[in-house]
Amino acid sequence: MYAIVDIETTGGHASANGITEIAICVHDGDKVVKRYQTLVNPGREIPIYISALTGITNDMVENAPYFKKVAHEIFELLHDKIFVAHNVNFDYSFLKHHLATAGYDLQCNKLCTVRLSRKIIPGLPSYSLGKVCMHLSIPNEARHRAAGDAEATSILFGILLQSDKDKHITLALKQKSKEQVLPANLPKSDIDRLPSTAGVYYFHDQRGKVIYVGKAVNIKKRVCSHFTGNNPGHQRQEFMRNIHRITHQECGNELMAFIHETIEIKRLWPAYNRSQKNLDFAFGLYTYEDQRGYIRIAVDKRRKYSTPVHTCGSMVEGRNILLTLIEQFDLCPKLCFIQKNDQPCTGTSGTQCACDGHETADDYNTKVSAAIAELKKALPTFAIRDAGRNDEEHTCILIEDGRFYGMGYISHYFDTDNIHQLKNTLTPYQGNDYIRNLVINYAERYPHKKVTFGAEAIAV
Repeated sequence: MYAIVDIETTGGHASANGITEIAICVHDGDKVVKRYQTLVNPGREIPIYISALTGITNDMVENAPYFKKVAHEIFELLHDKIFVAHNVNFDYSFLKHHLATAGYDLQCNKLCTVRLSRKIIPGLPSYSLGKVCMHLSIPNEARHRAAGDAEATSILFGILLQSDKDKHITLALKQKSKEQVLPANLPKSDIDRLPSTAGVYYFHDQRGKVIYVGKAVNIKKRVCSHFTGNNPGHQRQEFMRNIHRITHQECGNELMAFIHETIEIKRLWPAYNRSQKNLDFAFGLYTYEDQRGYIRIAVDKRRKYSTPVHTCGSMVEGRNILLTLIEQFDLCPKLCFIQKNDQPCTGTSGTQCACDGHETADDYNTKVSAAIAELKKALPTFAIRDAGRNDEEHTCILIEDGRFYGMGYISHYFDTDNIHQLKNTLTPYQGNDYIRNLVINYAERYPHKKVTFGAEAIAV
């Protein structure tokens, strides 16, 4: 038995909206054997634009029952049936959420008439309920009302049952089938094409624009995990509606996938990627020459298009680095903005310090240059050589002077000892602190995959 459902609501996601009308047509596989319809008081105002769309006003639902009053009757109609709807995940998520609030746990197999129509009646320009009904001459005199849409969906479902020569409905109901949990507009063939290897995947909207980028050790498994559960929140419901296509790129291993995801998020700026859009360290050490010719070092917030001589995660971390340099290279704490009062300089030179003019700018700047050189000397240069996409290649990721240079694929027999030859083989990318730390931490965990270069190999 099938329960063909349509609901009208106050908004697009269940967790913050109510149901204003519900209609259920119980179908035995041949015809509708029972109909149920009721207005529902959503317990909140119906927005004007919703009333304009559905025709359901606040006055109409004022004396209608609250959902909890009809929850038992609705649950009895649904719980032992196959739940059918046009864009089933929307209706199911709403009813599951509100039934759970009323104390009922709805667990049903689902069928989506959008997905089934795409398979059984291919080639239509649109699979919205109105357009499909128009194409098939299915009458619906109450569009955007639950009873009218449920009745039209029932007629459509009857046509799909009769036209399903390739048993798409039977296949969708099989226990191992992922069909019923997929977004309504996503072809299952996109899932079937995904590999079970490490890489990056892209969700595209109706126009082909990338709306989400993810990384995975197993692309197919990770993508399918996005579609499990029935989260009623606005973001998930909107996200699911907007997924029309999936593409992917294999990366060989997890580290490469992590890095490529970060690069692609920065490049594409997808709407549904909330994290990794601003992962650079927030502070840096900057140098500038003052009016007297002294080079000064300061910790400051990083700004667009600025190039610090060293990056750090906080003002405190930058200050501690400066204190170490001041002690090691006899720098002036006032010229480094560590001491900001008018008291005598607390540096080791005391009253004979550069800040009082007792040390020439040239002499002081030589010490500053040595301090900066020491900072840069501590920045590592190395490569990570790891498994590739097949047995004939390796992945290679290069860190040069503490900065991410780039990555790529090299032959199994490629000699990585020559850094300049390696750089000609790899693809340069715009890096950031997050990528750098990913690679450095990976090298610490897997030192046998790290390739270091001697002084002769690095020298030009």
